[in-house]
Amino acid sequence: MEPPFALSVWAGRKVHLGVCGSVAAYKALELTRLFQKAGLEVSVALTAAARHFVTPLSFSGLEVKEVFTGMFVEEGRDPFAHLRPGKEADAFVVAPASATTLSRLAAGLADDMLAAQALAFPRPLVLAPAMNPRMWDNAATQANVLLLRERGHRFVFPVAGRVACGEEGLGKLADLEEIFWAACRALCPQDLAGKTLLVTLGPTREVWDGVRCWTNLSTGRMGAAVVGAAFLRGARVLALAGPGVPPLPAEVERVDVVSAGEMFSRAQDLWPRADVGVFAAAVSDFAPLPRGEGKFKKDGASRNLSIAFSPNQDILASLSGRRRPGQKIVGFAAETSDLEEQATEKLRRKNMDMVVGNLVGGEDAGFALDKNTVFVRDALGRAESWPTLAKTDVAWRLLDWLVTL
Repeated sequence: MEPPFALSVWAGRKVHLGVCGSVAAYKALELTRLFQKAGLEVSVALTAAARHFVTPLSFSGLEVKEVFTGMFVEEGRDPFAHLRPGKEADAFVVAPASATTLSRLAAGLADDMLAAQALAFPRPLVLAPAMNPRMWDNAATQANVLLLRERGHRFVFPVAGRVACGEEGLGKLADLEEIFWAACRALCPQDLAGKTLLVTLGPTREVWDGVRCWTNLSTGRMGAAVVGAAFLRGARVLALAGPGVPPLPAEVERVDVVSAGEMFSRAQDLWPRADVGVFAAAVSDFAPLPRGEGKFKKDGASRNLSIAFSPNQDILASLSGRRRPGQKIVGFAAETSDLEEQATEKLRRKNMDMVVGNLVGGEDAGFALDKNTVFVRDALGRAESWPTLAKTDVAWRLLDWLVTL
């Protein structure tokens, strides 16, 4: 499994992972790998119950920074090891979190290493419970959850399904990707908290007959990177996604569309709710006039087949013309040449606050690739050309710029 998001600025950042007694404890090994693949350093604390399901050696084999177990077991242990994550870690995640540990945390107990480390951690924890559904539903557990949430700790709630004992209900550990997103959000500045971003992403698909369509090579990766970066920085995100767009964080409000007409219509509906619009979708400027619902047979076509097209509505121009004071617009311009000139002209013509011109058609950047080469200009006259970067790093830099507009 690959991490859904990674940033070069995360190099050297630290996550401390607490693991409690649960059948789901083995999944903490894969979660550790996700963090490491994203460039993060990981240390681990195992409760006594967790060590019945996974061993310290399992994590040591993954080359984690350190594995903490008992408070007083190891000879020569740093007597202040219970304080170290509070000084060194950038995020503290407990996954799986058992009912016992939730109770300890709610009561402020420090009678094992994990609980003591959590009590000494100065920022909110990320808690991902896993347990029997009746244990999760118990009034005591729910009271502890409510109390911990009131104190500012962030939960990644269990999901419904069949648990190890064979019962059905809420209690299964959440998807590891959702725990990853929550942990990484704890690493990031929340400078977009309170803001709502509308992001369009991916291609559109214009149906011609029963089996054929007019589309482009966009995969939505650049837009998905913008969505992920905005979510991590605390924004509420409305994602208007064309066909084939990859999975997004569960807390993102995702609206799937197919055609440019559908994207135009839904964008009109969502735009009043947004503070910022980031229009990264590769929208078809033209749509072929449809030939009907059945498959067009080549036997009935002339030797030189002609297909008529009609222009699609311009999403950017339409929304730019009906924005309220304070709403910001960021548009993308996918070009194969004359990048700076084409992007600058689009910034002026569409009355945007910022344009991102990106080269497509190359071997190392553009459509269907993990990297992008961009030129950025804003309405204040600032302009920069960036080297080829991972699309997640491009998205991060764009948001750095956006918060200054």
